[in-house]
Amino acid sequence: MAKTRVSASPQQKKSRSNGSKPTRPTQDDIALRAYHIYLERGCTPGDPLGDWVRAERELTETSIKPRSKPAPKTVAA
Repeated sequence: MAKTRVSASPQQKKSRSNGSKPTRPTQDDIALRAYHIYLERGCTPGDPLGDWVRAERELTETSIKPRSKPAPKTVAA
């Protein structure tokens, strides 16, 4: 049986957008973002629940925001 290789640092999966309703972030996505918040803080003790809530909020906001289209270019007359 083939062995699978596990990465030392987890990679965030890219979600596929099919034009339907935005999906909520998974627990793995939230955990990874919360870990990055901890790293950004310099690995100092903090509030794990606060990190989780912040991560969930950030990921939820980015997943439900519609992507803005660039403004049409106008030709100067």
